[in-house]
Amino acid sequence: MKELLQEFINSPLFGWVVVPILICIGRIIDVSLGTLRIIFVSRGMKLFAAALGFFEVLIWLVAIGQIMKNLTHFGNYFAYATGFAIGNYLGIILEEKLAIGKITVRIITNHDASALIAFLREKNFLVTVVDAQGSTGAVNILFTAIWRSQLPLVKEYILRFNPQAFYTVEDIRVVSGGDFFDPAIRWRAKRGRGARKLK
Repeated sequence: MKELLQEFINSPLFGWVVVPILICIGRIIDVSLGTLRIIFVSRGMKLFAAALGFFEVLIWLVAIGQIMKNLTHFGNYFAYATGFAIGNYLGIILEEKLAIGKITVRIITNHDASALIAFLREKNFLVTVVDAQGSTGAVNILFTAIWRSQLPLVKEYILRFNPQAFYTVEDIRVVSGGDFFDPAIRWRAKRGRGARKLK
């Protein structure tokens, strides 16, 4: 058995097919972790960023070590670059699925926003309203601070009550004071996302 394994490792199939695949997979994993690590760093999540950084570098060292052992194999370079590209893409998708962190949603509308405001408050979202002057006249600016996982729900409400409203979304790095991020509110909103119809 040991002889067969050694023979397989020394075969051209292992060097030209198996090693590039392993390098590609390793690079996908380490770049995906790196993308998430950068996002965690930008949001001040130190421990998560440090843990991901450890595994990211460990996997990277293994992948680069295989390339250095097989410098004559062009397939390894191609696998490394392919894994890097796919890893970036998957890292962003993972971050979107995890919906980590807190955000501010700013809604600007020149239509009556009272129904939207009342509905958001009814659903336990805290909303601040400011009267302002836009390029076409008076507008209302609505601010609400939410968990990222709640964004699809809030967007659904905006489209229902003010489909022409202009809105922006910004990340929050630090927040203090108030009860904007009551875990119970987050759980209720997340639990209802995509599972309940607007009434």
